[in-house]
Amino acid sequence: MPARDVIVDFSEFDENHIVADIEEIRRYNPQRFEMEQLTAIVFQDEKRMGCVGYKDVRHDEFWVRGHMPGLPLMPGVLICEAAAQLCSYYALRYNLMRTDSMIGFGGMEDVRFRGVVRPGDRLILMAGLLKVRPGAMVVARFQGYVNRELVAEGIARGIPLPADIMRKPPVKSEPLPGTRQA
Repeated sequence: MPARDVIVDFSEFDENHIVADIEEIRRYNPQRFEMEQLTAIVFQDEKRMGCVGYKDVRHDEFWVRGHMPGLPLMPGVLICEAAAQLCSYYALRYNLMRTDSMIGFGGMEDVRFRGVVRPGDRLILMAGLLKVRPGAMVVARFQGYVNRELVAEGIARGIPLPADIMRKPPVKSEPLPGTRQA
């Protein structure tokens, strides 16, 4: 996917004007601890079907020590996860799926990484909905920026996960053959 126009112009939001803090994000997104990839939402527009949030990338993130020693770069899969969490927040906030389901990954398309994200950076994430099929799918275009430079973009698909999945206790996994359980 070629670089496109910015989804939400930077003049339309103020990074310091938080419209949803981490507690508000948690009302909609189930991720916790190391998997929370959003810090705040700073713009949401129901008419234009878009939003902007950010992740303040900390020096103590779980991946920093090993990816890569001496030159930590935020893994692309976590940038995609952060974008998916932004899209999920928006879709659930406005009940676009019209169900009590959670939203899970349905796929990613045309993802491109155009720069790096390092500890200490603020990753600005933008999402604009392209298609909504209530109860079936949400499709959104996303972009990630550091210092107003495009670092990532793509299309994320979200699908409903039945709410009863979250109420069931996790299945205990069996050790792989030839390994011992800790």
